[in-house]
Amino acid sequence: MNRDSNGYTFLFATLMVLVVASTLAFTASSLKSLQADNVRKEKMQNILSTIGIQTDREQAESLYKKYITSTLALDHMGNEDASVDAFQLKLNNEIKKPVKEQRFPLYKAVVENVSYYIIPLRGSGLWDAIWGYIALKSDINTIQGAVFDHKAETAGLGAEITQQWFMDRFKDEKVFDASGKLVGIYVSKTNNDPKDSDKDDHEVDAISGATITGDGVTDMILERLTHYLPYFEKEKNTVALIN
Repeated sequence: MNRDSNGYTFLFATLMVLVVASTLAFTASSLKSLQADNVRKEKMQNILSTIGIQTDREQAESLYKKYITSTLALDHMGNEDASVDAFQLKLNNEIKKPVKEQRFPLYKAVVENVSYYIIPLRGSGLWDAIWGYIALKSDINTIQGAVFDHKAETAGLGAEITQQWFMDRFKDEKVFDASGKLVGIYVSKTNNDPKDSDKDDHEVDAISGATITGDGVTDMILERLTHYLPYFEKEKNTVALIN
């Protein structure tokens, strides 16, 4: 074949496309299991960080097994659905279902003989989804720690919810008021406690210029925790009977 002909050029280009496409497809397929494993371990890291356990990806699984004592998939009445793997649940799929059909993951942890309840979160920011985890202490009221992430918030503004200084603001805040009503935590731009030293006001200082994202965090925490109220009531009653 004449190498200077249009036919040769077309054939060569076609073969190169096929070779490159095949190589990319093989590479993607080969890395798929590794990527899935990394995502799984990153999830473990995030869950652990809410209870103060910081780790790298390599040690995440062993520490997860050490501190996470049980994972539950709850129905809307607070009953465990043992047929569902809570760790594998994807909230972005669950929240699209009617509430009665949803399953709500819950992770229970014990660190130095202290119990914690870790609840996954998912909501909406300014541009797209936001999500995270929040850990409650054994009183099922006081926050031990929180982790947030986002898909497309603005750098330097809404994206700041991922910064440790913002997440630290939630530590020791209360999600129930004095009467026992679930109120969550308000990310408030009118908060008169910028250092967040008042841990009974149910507020943390907002991020300047990120009001909508902050409101998304507020709504996300309250909306998700509301679904766990039936389970929390059972847990509190169990503790009361024991004591």
